[in-house]
Amino acid sequence: MSKKRPDLSTLKPETRIVAAGREYAEHGMVNPAVYHASTVLYPTVKSLHDESQTYSYGREGTPTSRAFETAIATLEGGHDAAVFPSGAAAISATLLAFLKTGDHLLMVDTAYHRTRKFCDGLLKGLGIETTYYDPLIGRGISALIRPNTRIVFCESPGSQTMEVQDIPAIADEAHKKSCLVFIDNTWSAGLYFNAFAHGCDVSIQAATKYIVGHSDAMLGVTTCNKETWPQFKEAYLLMGQFAGPDDSYLALRGLRTLDVRLERHQRNAMTLAEWLRGRSEVETVLYPALSNDPSYQIWKRDFTGACGLFSVVLKPTSKQSVAAMLDDLALFGMGYSWGGFESLVVPFRPHRTATTWTAQGPCLRFHIGLENTDDLIDDLKQGFARLKKTS
Repeated sequence: MSKKRPDLSTLKPETRIVAAGREYAEHGMVNPAVYHASTVLYPTVKSLHDESQTYSYGREGTPTSRAFETAIATLEGGHDAAVFPSGAAAISATLLAFLKTGDHLLMVDTAYHRTRKFCDGLLKGLGIETTYYDPLIGRGISALIRPNTRIVFCESPGSQTMEVQDIPAIADEAHKKSCLVFIDNTWSAGLYFNAFAHGCDVSIQAATKYIVGHSDAMLGVTTCNKETWPQFKEAYLLMGQFAGPDDSYLALRGLRTLDVRLERHQRNAMTLAEWLRGRSEVETVLYPALSNDPSYQIWKRDFTGACGLFSVVLKPTSKQSVAAMLDDLALFGMGYSWGGFESLVVPFRPHRTATTWTAQGPCLRFHIGLENTDDLIDDLKQGFARLKKTS
């Protein structure tokens, strides 16, 4: 006997991420099956010719991928979503779906470095011009919009220096001039920032990060509003950027615990950020959830929470001292990506063209995992001792 499905629109976000996409499970199972498929059979010549059945070929979706896509669209509050094999693939393919030769793109200066490389490389080669803009520009974005500007691309917060953008102001000005607004919404995981309610037309995530949550699968996902979905969906199918069923399943499984994991990531990150702010070696901590952060007021207005990712600017010291600090950390791994259960740290230097990075000291980006914060602090204390010893 089947139970009545809940009306997801009446439920809180924490409940929606548990319930969304469950209609694709069968035979009383809680989770949908993992469909490994390329060929999909048609029962009649008529059904083959008119493409009347739900699934037509493995590349174009299976119940496994649809369960995940439906769940993400529900989480983000969008019309529908499509899955990609990585976050970078989602960003590049989604831009290509809406841009053509002669178009102009406004890209935030704090964009993920792969996004910047894509704009300066492939898009440039296709005759699509990119202008980078100050993430804190707000309504000033209007002055940069040209007659051929098609998209204003945001990333909030910036995944290195954590500036929170005034998305409602940017979206309002962009829409006045018939521009679409895209956002890389990975930092909030779609749970702590409702991109569509704040004026975005398309929200993109590297589901590799918090959605998967266990550092064992790579995925991207693009969610569109009703107006942008048809153009996006047509291009998506033409580009063939489809992700495998096992990764989609892992992402759907990770999604179910997203709320409780993010809550722990946030709590741990706040503890570590406050502790680091008190260290004599630290110039500043860049974390929007801190009350003294320059982006705190906008973050508090627009976001419902924070994740485990933040950055630190150290006081001036040598590269050798930073290496001595990081090389022998026991609990903080050094590796790109973030959003998994484990703590990470990487040194970085912001790359800017529209703005100037003036801080003199080295920068470290931390992802605070699910470990006990006392253990993490002890590990960093020993790291700072090595830094001091070699300074």
